[in-house]
Amino acid sequence: MPTPIDAAMKQEGGDQPDVDREDDAVLIALSKQGDREAFNRLVERYSTQIYNFAYRMTNSREDAEDIYQNAFIHAFRGIKSFRADAAFSTWLYRIVRNAYLDEQKRRRARPHTSLEDYIETEDGAFTREVVDDAPSLDEVVQTNERRRVIQRAIAQLPERQREILVLYEMHGFSYEEIAGILEINVGTVKSRLNRARNSLRDRLIPYKDLFDL
Repeated sequence: MPTPIDAAMKQEGGDQPDVDREDDAVLIALSKQGDREAFNRLVERYSTQIYNFAYRMTNSREDAEDIYQNAFIHAFRGIKSFRADAAFSTWLYRIVRNAYLDEQKRRRARPHTSLEDYIETEDGAFTREVVDDAPSLDEVVQTNERRRVIQRAIAQLPERQREILVLYEMHGFSYEEIAGILEINVGTVKSRLNRARNSLRDRLIPYKDLFDL
């Protein structure tokens, strides 16, 4: 039975890739020949998942948009190097992650707002519409509060823990797929994920009434 933490994270996620691999192969083949229309159609399939991944890693809509744009530019330039022995989504997420890491390097080279201050500024931006079968007002408030707390707690995790938790819990990737995206072995994926879950739980202890901890 899923815990309130699991439910809140799944609700915050909800955008696991669901595309036709065979159709992907056709669009990829055309993209490799320089067909921009085919590449745009391919991009459209993954745009929501990719943007959400970038947003959850940066906690900033502006930064997520920059990473999103840069990632797809790199993807178009590098599409000819894509090999079908890996899923296209794995390859694409790896590009987005690298774009995120590049942005972090640039950010460290210039002054920036601390994560704690930034989260406080953006706190109201994480409320999303609740889709439910006629929920009560109290249920809506509690659900939104859980989401805000989860989002803030994830944003405060160390980078390695944050990315692996987002990929597994919110984007629905398997251990093997995450290993491909992060270019690490499956054992490391499992150990990092376990540490990430424990760290998240620790950060949620002050809100134990919300999550039945």
